[in-house]
Amino acid sequence: MPAGLPRPTRAVSGRVRTWVPAGPVDLGLVLGPLRRGPADPTFRAMPDGSVWRASLTHTGPGTLRVSVDPGGGAVRGEAWGPGAEWLLEGMPDLLGASDDPEAFAPRHRVVATARHRRPGLRLTRTGLVLESLIPSVLEQKVTTDEAYRAWRSLVRKFGEPAPGPAAGGRLWVMPAPRTWALIPSWEWHRAGVDNKRASTILRAVRVAGRLEEAMGLEAGAAQARLEVVPGIGPWTSAETVQRSHGAADAVTVGDLHLPGIVGWALAGNREADDAAMLELLEPYAGQRHRAARLILLSGRVPARRAPRMPRGDIGKL
Repeated sequence: MPAGLPRPTRAVSGRVRTWVPAGPVDLGLVLGPLRRGPADPTFRAMPDGSVWRASLTHTGPGTLRVSVDPGGGAVRGEAWGPGAEWLLEGMPDLLGASDDPEAFAPRHRVVATARHRRPGLRLTRTGLVLESLIPSVLEQKVTTDEAYRAWRSLVRKFGEPAPGPAAGGRLWVMPAPRTWALIPSWEWHRAGVDNKRASTILRAVRVAGRLEEAMGLEAGAAQARLEVVPGIGPWTSAETVQRSHGAADAVTVGDLHLPGIVGWALAGNREADDAAMLELLEPYAGQRHRAARLILLSGRVPARRAPRMPRGDIGKL
């Protein structure tokens, strides 16, 4: 090889699985809720339509790349690392195989239209609790930009490089529970995380095993188990099980903006509170999270009349 030229990078092959879903799957819609901001170090959406994710699974760190054949609709998954087999086994659930969108019956035109326009929407089920719980705690009572910055900073500093090839830049696996527990107080402060949220995460990782066991419970019981940890209330538990369990009915309460958005879309009431939102969503009992998600995707939101305020948990703090 001539001097000065870079050596070619050897392709690193991983384990491969092909899965044919029963209906269309839109990777952006299905996996989008798992992305914590455009610079999430655990997530990459590529120009070719594929999505890369790095996860800390029950069998170790792993990287998963998923892509959809635009012709036949088959999904191809390739995975690397000790968690590769676990990730490939769970790939169908991750892409909505355990979701039942046909059980949903729209009751409002705005919801029906949003559903019609997005046939590839499925609710993801990651099978991992802490992976969604920790960033949800970071999002308590702060702006999303602040939470995303904290997540990015902590994962890059205390996580580990994801196994397998880089995907448009290095991917990172989030820290293990013990590593979270050993982060010094000044590092939380440097990442912009106040003592209340840091303490909640520390309490959660100390009982990580019990929280991960919540995957064996239905979503409501899983939320109850999460809320035993001081600092985790209904907002955080719902945001978690929506992702970990694919919980179609886990509507988020305690959010600053969601009640007004739902109220405006369904009743023209931008001043709706949690009680009014739940009343409006009652016809969707069993599917309230899906209904709220479709309303958000509809784009029918009231104009903001004040600066954007933090969202957060009104449960145990």
